Amino acid sequence: MREPLIRVGLALARGLSHLPFGLLRGIADGLGGLVWLLASPRRRVTLINLRLCFPDLSEPQRRAIARAHFRAYARSFLDRFVFWHAPPERIRRLCRLEGMEHLQTLIRDGRPVIVLAPHFMGIDAGGIRLLLEHPLVSMYSPQRSRALTEAMTTGRARLGARMIARREGVRPLVRALRDGAVLHYSPDMDLGRREAVFVPFFGVPAATVTALPRLARAAGAVVLPMVTEMTPEGYVARLHAPWAEADDLDPRPMLVRMNRFIEDEIRRMPDQYLWSHRRFKTRPEGEPALYGRSSAADRR
Repeated sequence: MREPLIRVGLALARGLSHLPFGLLRGIADGLGGLVWLLASPRRRVTLINLRLCFPDLSEPQRRAIARAHFRAYARSFLDRFVFWHAPPERIRRLCRLEGMEHLQTLIRDGRPVIVLAPHFMGIDAGGIRLLLEHPLVSMYSPQRSRALTEAMTTGRARLGARMIARREGVRPLVRALRDGAVLHYSPDMDLGRREAVFVPFFGVPAATVTALPRLARAAGAVVLPMVTEMTPEGYVARLHAPWAEADDLDPRPMLVRMNRFIEDEIRRMPDQYLWSHRRFKTRPEGEPALYGRSSAADRR
C-alpha cells in the first residue's frame, strides 16, 4: 500500500506546482507546521543538531530556527515539483543565477569542474537553474520509494543532467570529469566510516567523506562552490570563486575548508540547512552516540 499512496502524493504535489508561487508558499508554510508537529524523530534530530552547533543560543532561539527549518523544508519539497516540471522560462523567473562568469571562465579554459552544492533547501532549484546554462553530471542516492526515485531522477535529467547512482562509486565521476563534464556534487552528509575522516563542523567532529579532494586530485578538477538561497520571491543560486585543484595527498585541508565554507553560509541563513539529517551519527572511537531517546523538551 505504501508505494501507491506515495504515487498519489507525488501526483498531488505535481498538481499543486501549477499554482501561483505565492499561494504555493502559503500551502507549504501550513504543511511545514504540520510536519513539525507530526514528524517527531526528525524534529528531535533537528533540535539535537542545533544544540550541538549553536550552544550559545537559547533554547527558544534554537526552536525558532527549527520551526523555520521545517517550513523551509516543506517549501523546498513542493517547489521541487515546479523545478522538475516547469518550462525553462518559469524556472529562470523563480531562480536568479549569480556568478556564472566563474564557470564560463573555467569551461573556456578547458578545466574539469566540480560544483560543490551543500545540502541547503534550495539545492534542487539551483542545480536545475544551472542546468539551463550547462549540462551537468550528478550523483544521487536511490530512495526507499521507487516512485520518488523516478520522480527525482526524471525531473533532474529532463534538462540534460546525467544521473549516476551512488552505488556505482566514484569511477564514473572521474571518467566524466576527465572528459570535461561539470559535476554537481554534494558530499556534506554522514555516510559512515568508510572513506571518511573526522573533520570539525561547528566544532563537533563529523564523519566527512574524502571523495571531494580525491575526485579533484584524480581529475585535475577545480572546485566551484554553489549555494542556493531561498527568498520570499523564489531562489538565488550563487556560484562562488573557484578553489584550486587538490594537489595534497592529505584530503583534510580541503575538507576543513569545505566545512568552514558551509558554516559561514549557514550563519547567513540558519534555517535553510538540512538539520534533520543525522550529521553526527558516526562518532570517533570511544565517543557516545549523540542521537539517543527523545527528551521532554524535544516533544514540546
